Amino acid sequence: MSRTLSPAGRVAMVSEHASPLAALGGPDAGGQNVYVAQVARQLARKGYRVTVYTRRDSTGLPDRMTLIDGVQVVHVPAGPPAPVPKDELLPHMAEFGAFLARQWAADPPDVVHAHFWMSGLAALTGTRGLGIPVVQTYHALGTVKKRYQGADDTSPPERLAIEEAVGHECARIIATCSDEVAELRAMGLPEDRVTVVPCGVDPDQFAPSDRPRTLPGGRRRLLAVGRLVPRKGFDRAIRALAGIPDAELLVAGGPEADLLGAEPEARRLHAIAGEYGVTDRVTLLGGVGRTRMPRLMAGADLVLSLPRYEPFGIVPLEAMACATPVVATAVGGQLDTVVDGATGVLVPADDDHHHLGAVVRGLLADPDRLGRLGAAGRERVLAHYTWDRVADGVARAYGAVSSMPSLSEVVR
Repeated sequence: MSRTLSPAGRVAMVSEHASPLAALGGPDAGGQNVYVAQVARQLARKGYRVTVYTRRDSTGLPDRMTLIDGVQVVHVPAGPPAPVPKDELLPHMAEFGAFLARQWAADPPDVVHAHFWMSGLAALTGTRGLGIPVVQTYHALGTVKKRYQGADDTSPPERLAIEEAVGHECARIIATCSDEVAELRAMGLPEDRVTVVPCGVDPDQFAPSDRPRTLPGGRRRLLAVGRLVPRKGFDRAIRALAGIPDAELLVAGGPEADLLGAEPEARRLHAIAGEYGVTDRVTLLGGVGRTRMPRLMAGADLVLSLPRYEPFGIVPLEAMACATPVVATAVGGQLDTVVDGATGVLVPADDDHHHLGAVVRGLLADPDRLGRLGAAGRERVLAHYTWDRVADGVARAYGAVSSMPSLSEVVR
């Protein structure tokens, strides 16, 4: 069908469980929320008009609100107006998609960008018969989750089939790293419709600090950041700490600090710290706000990012932007972002805590090397991983499947 495009290009983003307005650190709030918010902001600054559709999870939310000039957030009535774990949202996607269909039949965007597999399902429902191209970013793949979690995977049993169907039906897939491209290929999805655009970081928000890193008494600070779930590997960092006697470990993530006592993973980590005799050197901070996180990153000697698997992983980028070296497991997007020996050190995902401890001890004993790694990390972020560069890549993917104006036309 033929449509007249808006002068700047109109983008609809669908992010069914990950609102750009959400506080981070909860079980379903993390990197996807950051990605959606930042890419929407950058596209708006380039002249595009962006509407983000996310599920209403509270009765107090307005139907529509402004994130910044050029970015609107629409709260879609789909399921109860209350928090629902993302793995329980599939039954509400038909209602979500029907809402999108009504909206877009009356006022169609130029392109739809779906985030996560259920958003892809809702987006394809909403665009059916309208001729609007859908670009899909999975952020995490069910095949990978099933491989690593097995019987502990709480995803709906329909997930794998729906993910594959979405990949075949959408106009383009944006993968965030080379490892994801290999996973998509293994799913039988057409590689010629896959574009790699990484996640990013704000280098003005996450920046080096002039404050000395070493704590009073000569103790060194290690930092681990992420959702408080077993796959993030905080237990490995705690076990390794037993072999690093002059260091403390801060773990940032999860609910607010005064609620950690009711968090199963927090209790498990406290028990491991007791077992390894490091309770006095491990601090679970709970959820940390975005304004405080850069100071934590910049004040650490090392950031440990040790997930068993990771679709992309923004934490290493944030650390590198702060000129803080990273010790990371060689999985997912960390294989792309962390250059082993240049911006940090990669360790095997199944590495034992004794070797991990030795790696960390060696780095802490060489301040000159830490300085070189940190400086190279900052340079790498500025060259490849700013949100402005990410938004340029996303916009090119949109242009490949739609008649949206090019970036040069938008900024004229």
